Amino acid sequence: MDITWFGLSCFLLRSGDTRLLTDPFNESLGYPSIKIRQAINVVTMSNQTSVNSYSKAIKKDNPNVVDAPGEYEIKGVFIEGIHTFHNDEQGNRLGTNTIYTIEMDGLMLCHLGILKHPLSSQQVQMLNHVEILMLPVGGVSTINAETAAQIVRQIEPRLVIPMHFQDDITPELEPVDHFLQEMGVKDITPQPKLTISKTKMPDEPQVVLLERHS
Repeated sequence: MDITWFGLSCFLLRSGDTRLLTDPFNESLGYPSIKIRQAINVVTMSNQTSVNSYSKAIKKDNPNVVDAPGEYEIKGVFIEGIHTFHNDEQGNRLGTNTIYTIEMDGLMLCHLGILKHPLSSQQVQMLNHVEILMLPVGGVSTINAETAAQIVRQIEPRLVIPMHFQDDITPELEPVDHFLQEMGVKDITPQPKLTISKTKMPDEPQVVLLERHS
């Protein structure tokens, strides 16, 4: 499986002929357009805003769209959407958020979307089998570095991929260094993409920092 990051909470997961895109964003934010040579089969959307569910970005591919809690099986990929809130006010201000677990290529992944509150004990229990965790760390509109690190310690995934942090287009967010410090990670080199398989999973928990693809 290859994992590529396009910025914010948008990732491409590719395994064989299956390509799954998470949280496509509106190009008006200033990010480069999402350019993928092969057609997208599946799209997950964690929140009904143009920041995280800009379907026009991949409309030409006519993909299967998952944008709500529930259980789905598409192209041999098993997806479960778990209802949460975007903020800690029961969604009254910023609406709801959907966490997705994605079973693909024999690996169990979790994309926390734009979560902005700690997980409940029940939610942690639902995610205790996750091997690869993609989580926001930049604060402001999502959880911050401290809460993100707490969630990592609760779930104990094998690989952790931070997302939704400060870059040249989102200077208002916290830099990823805050999260790396909370995790005790030093001297990490960003990678253009992550290529991983069940047999190549690390023995110890590891943080992977991806470069933004353009």
